[in-house]
Amino acid sequence: AKVVLNGHADRAGSDQYNFTLSERRSRFILDKLLAAGIEPGRISYFAFGETDPEIPTEDGVKEPANRRVEIFIE
Repeated sequence: AKVVLNGHADRAGSDQYNFTLSERRSRFILDKLLAAGIEPGRISYFAFGETDPEIPTEDGVKEPANRRVEIFIE
């Protein structure tokens, strides 16, 4: 099985900040899975920043549901 991590952010910060934040979220989960013994070759991660919200909002709006990492097992 492969694990895919997709990091997301809300629209409260700048585009660049949110992209970096979503990448940090994905990397955090990646590090936890590696520490748990998952083989590195089985995990990939992506950062989407604010581009794929769970709940669409206007720019600058804080929305906790959009601050997430989606985990897919394929």
